[in-house]
Amino acid sequence: MTHHAPRIEDALLNRRDFLCRCGMGMGAISLGNMLLGSTAGAAEHGLAHFPGKAKRVIHFFLNGGPSHVDTFDPKPALEKYAGQMLPTENLRTERKTGAAFPSPFKFQRYGQSGLEISELFEKTAAHADDMAVIRSLKAKVPNHEPSLMLMNCGDAVMSRPSLGSWINYGLGAENENLPGFVVMCPGGYPVKEAENWRAGFLPGIYQGTFINSQHTAIEKLIENIRNKDTNRDEQRQQLDLLRAINEEHATQRNSDPRLEAQIQSFELAYRMQMDAADAFDIQQEPEYIRAMYGDGVHARQTLIARRLLERGVRFVQLWHGAGQPWDNHDDIGIHARLAREIDQPIAALIADLKQRGMFEDTLVIWGGEFGRTPTVELQANGTPMKGRDHNPYGFSMWMAGGGVKGGTVYGATDEFGFRAVENVVEVHDLHATILHLLGFNHEQFTYRYAGRDFRLTDVHGNVIRDIVA
Repeated sequence: MTHHAPRIEDALLNRRDFLCRCGMGMGAISLGNMLLGSTAGAAEHGLAHFPGKAKRVIHFFLNGGPSHVDTFDPKPALEKYAGQMLPTENLRTERKTGAAFPSPFKFQRYGQSGLEISELFEKTAAHADDMAVIRSLKAKVPNHEPSLMLMNCGDAVMSRPSLGSWINYGLGAENENLPGFVVMCPGGYPVKEAENWRAGFLPGIYQGTFINSQHTAIEKLIENIRNKDTNRDEQRQQLDLLRAINEEHATQRNSDPRLEAQIQSFELAYRMQMDAADAFDIQQEPEYIRAMYGDGVHARQTLIARRLLERGVRFVQLWHGAGQPWDNHDDIGIHARLAREIDQPIAALIADLKQRGMFEDTLVIWGGEFGRTPTVELQANGTPMKGRDHNPYGFSMWMAGGGVKGGTVYGATDEFGFRAVENVVEVHDLHATILHLLGFNHEQFTYRYAGRDFRLTDVHGNVIRDIVA
């Protein structure tokens, strides 16, 4: 009989550990496979159900709730009823609102489709014939936190994996040296913080990688991206040792998914040192491209997003600020300044994707967590202000590229813009449509957890066929 030196782990071997070690080493094999290809493509996963028209997604998230009646849903009736009280039965707003409040911004028809768009987004409007505007979205409650969770994770109450994590899991990465899901938000975390891009019960490697895009230096954009103390070969040796220790630790704990995610994160961080620094350096772009996107943090992060998508990142979410900049209760006129910050970058991105041959397979999404009331916000003493309250009962979003039927309008709110009344779209329907464009049947795209097959759309959702090309 062959003997080996005494080992402390043998003395601690319990019945469960013994069975795990005798079980063909499946946990270690699984871990090895994940390390070799932690986010292998969808073809290897076998998760895609049919060829998707979109391969990647960029989501402009207007944090705080942009007003649909001031952007993509004109309501001339508000002029007629200006200053008059509107019927608001069964509509619960977060604060008390007053009379009808016409938009201070002009709408105009654009493109061959004649799509009506506010002057706030006149540069984006140049691509009207590429856009499908959904004017009949509906959320659940007039509060930011549950509405953010519903829009980003498919559930307003329960903790669930985010849309970006589902897509990252389903499609897999095209570039093993970059995260498959990147989130940029200038100024720090938004409301609900990392819950907006969490992986939930999906493997941790599929969660979003957060970038504070207010910074310009790569060392501040991505902390510890460069190691000043050791070279790459020394880092590789250290990482190999750390991985060996962690793998041994994992085999004793039946391959804890959290530990597997930690190991994968170390590996990804090592690989990112070269590719990430390159992707975030917009000075490599020609001057005319940088000028096309414009100045400011939102121009910069949008250009970085295109560079990430170009390098194989599957899902990029661009937040408009860490607070709630579009939450304009006091003065809806602030929308004009906010729109100027992103109108040119959005228009530039679409044009840039087109000239690179990427627009047809890149899905562009624009919107927030809900809309705003067509009535004026009131102060505590009843005095009218110049802003609008939250409105989850009807609001607008738009999509373009990636298999979307451009120049279309789907659904409608009532004549005032309070409530979705025609072809009402639940957030689950939106998610089902996004997944469809990416090649997934949302009812079959599941992940087994706690004895149940979960999906992004829960037990709801219908694909909006009218906006699919």
